[in-house]
Amino acid sequence: MQGYDLTELTPHFGVQLNGLDASRVLCSASAAELLNVLDTHGVLLIRAQQLAAEQFMTFARCLGEPAVHPLNTNARADMPALMVHSNIADNGKPLGYAGTERQWRMEGAQLPKPWRASLAYAAEIPLSDGTPLGDTWFCDTAHAYDALVPALQQQLTGLRAVHPYGTGRKRRATPYFADSGLTQIFKRGVEHAVVRTHPRTRRKCLYVSQGCTSHICGMNDGDSASLLEQLYRHLERPDFHYRHQWQVGDLVLWDNASTLYRTADDYADKRRLLYRTQLKAE
Repeated sequence: MQGYDLTELTPHFGVQLNGLDASRVLCSASAAELLNVLDTHGVLLIRAQQLAAEQFMTFARCLGEPAVHPLNTNARADMPALMVHSNIADNGKPLGYAGTERQWRMEGAQLPKPWRASLAYAAEIPLSDGTPLGDTWFCDTAHAYDALVPALQQQLTGLRAVHPYGTGRKRRATPYFADSGLTQIFKRGVEHAVVRTHPRTRRKCLYVSQGCTSHICGMNDGDSASLLEQLYRHLERPDFHYRHQWQVGDLVLWDNASTLYRTADDYADKRRLLYRTQLKAE
């Protein structure tokens, strides 16, 4: 970005942007440039920010329209698109969602039009002897696709997989959204190509994950499970990953078309507070 410094987080994946104050409203040209950097690199880290929840959401709105998450019981009442991730309780009432995403997942895969990007801001980070806990891993699925052998790339061509909300966890009984039709889609899941073409960079990306994908269409259960497990093992390769060790003031954005994520559950009752939101598809 013009006027800012970019530093690689890994040789193939993710960059740190230095010199940006996210508390200031971005002009449309700067916002477009930042989104282009995100599309190109998958993960964007901006450190040493000082953001109230309202400022975090203002920054998000500079980039696009924030979407309301289905776990909206953990959203701020005055800002329904702001998710609160925290194990902190106030007078016995949790401030937000205390769970962690220990399995790889894609944000918004259960929607016909998956969310464009996700943003998270670290307000409080737990420490153990000065070392931050609750690291988040990101996986570059475009690089992962490129690294497949040609025969497997060919096998995956044209295949589609189903992504219902709640794969790997207990399903919620109450409606996700006021629109009952969208609630049913979320529960039933939607189909996406196993190899999804990024809507802007046009790179091919593996679009399956343990936390979101139930099965591959048109295959029997055994063959579907076997192929998915082969892809999951492939996605575990460390050379596709960026491991982020959080610091207070970190603002992290990731592109949902090409990036999986998961988080370490290693901080028990140590205080952790992150704000998170997601941007609707264009």
